[in-house]
Amino acid sequence: MKKYFTNLAEHNFKIAIINGPNINRVGTREKNIYGVKSFDEFYKELIQKYNTISFNHFQSNIEGELVTKIQEFDVTCNGIILNAAAYTHTSVAIRDAISSVSIPVIEVHISNIFAREEFRHTSLIAPVCKGSISGFGLNSYDLAVQALYNY
Repeated sequence: MKKYFTNLAEHNFKIAIINGPNINRVGTREKNIYGVKSFDEFYKELIQKYNTISFNHFQSNIEGELVTKIQEFDVTCNGIILNAAAYTHTSVAIRDAISSVSIPVIEVHISNIFAREEFRHTSLIAPVCKGSISGFGLNSYDLAVQALYNY
């Protein structure tokens, strides 16, 4: 796979990963749903795997901070991987922020939101994202990196 991404350094490909509420608790919360590895541990592995891509990571439990970062990364990155977490199902503000940017946004979820409670089956952000990936654990982020690069 590294050979596939070797030309990215020349293009300075930059991906922002934005995580919403409680993703900072992955690895310690509901391990049967989210697994035992923390996002920080996974993020270090992702950076090593795709060492020719520049990554930025931001996590917040505050909706407005997520909106601000989506807007800021529009001018500094080639794409955004967004796990809006619970805000996926409630935030018109995040949906509007995604609509306002010119770079692709991939919606990501660690769990399969369609196999969970019914209120999680509706994503307000999916219609304004380039695509959605869910249910593959932390590897959903890896799949999103590949999707952004190939978009």
